[in-house]
Amino acid sequence: MSNCGGNMISDCAICGCIIHREGEYAKPSIKGRSHTTKHHYLAERLLGRSRNRGGEQRESIFKECPWNIEGQTEEFCYECHEELLHNPVLLPSDIKKFAELVRLRKLGETRKTKSKDKIAGRIKLLHEVLELGIEKLLEIERHK
Repeated sequence: MSNCGGNMISDCAICGCIIHREGEYAKPSIKGRSHTTKHHYLAERLLGRSRNRGGEQRESIFKECPWNIEGQTEEFCYECHEELLHNPVLLPSDIKKFAELVRLRKLGETRKTKSKDKIAGRIKLLHEVLELGIEKLLEIERHK
């Protein structure tokens, strides 16, 4: 990140493009696609809070952050934040395999209860799947 004439210049944490705060957020233009957005690594709603709905308390899924990253954020371009992180492509075969993992870990539910332990477990499991998949792909790519 650098300061150029009072304007902070930074790069998207994923794709590395230069991101800005100069308007056109979400517009179908290069400027709109490269607008800065901030992402919480752990969604506030998982801890029972929501900045979008001021003062509204939600039932928390986690009493405390299992990864010790509560409140940590990163900056991304609009594309990487809204179109990549918030809209992952999960194919039917991915869902089927993930559901099998859920069953094997005993994280399924036939009826919802007051407890949020099962959904907390499924969230942690999905993170584990992503983490292991990224590690494996990095290993493959680094040895090409």
